[in-house]
Amino acid sequence: MKACVIATVAAVLAAGCSRPSPDASFTGRLLAARTMKDDRFRTASDSPIPPDKREQFLPLSYFPPDADYVASASLSPADPNERLTAEMPTSTGLTRRMQRVGTLKFMLKGRSLKLTAFVEADASDLNRLFVPFTDLTSGTETYSAGRYIELERTPTGIYMVDFNRAFNPYCYYNPTYDCPFPPAENRLTVPVRAGERIRERK
Repeated sequence: MKACVIATVAAVLAAGCSRPSPDASFTGRLLAARTMKDDRFRTASDSPIPPDKREQFLPLSYFPPDADYVASASLSPADPNERLTAEMPTSTGLTRRMQRVGTLKFMLKGRSLKLTAFVEADASDLNRLFVPFTDLTSGTETYSAGRYIELERTPTGIYMVDFNRAFNPYCYYNPTYDCPFPPAENRLTVPVRAGERIRERK
């Protein structure tokens, strides 16, 4: 059993700190990052996709780039007494103990939304935030167990939440990975047609 990696994909899909415009540079950066991820998943020794499944999953499937799914968010810090209370069930039937860092509040397509940001309970620092979520596309257009976003901690408490960079947990490709399920508080009641989606079976 392998722990679902929460912090490695961010290095490949690192987002900028300013809201991109819906122009060629925004689209080009996003498509380049997606190509890099495909290449890594196809050739890397630590790829989560088994060699005999790579034709099935690659290239990864995504919604088209859409700058309307980039939102400026403010992080409201969690009460210190609540940080160690999150026990997330995982894809292998275990639980993962997480710290609540705070709540990201943002507007998306005219809706006021929020998501809780977490770090592993035994993390040595709080510099990289883990934001798992589901939405109304989960189970139809996107992976039923939800998707993840990763954010680098900022000193200002202001973040750019780019759903174009939402990605599937590794258990989507390989059931030997142990991946946390998004908690009830991170179940969005809107469809998020951005980021990685499930691949249509031929």
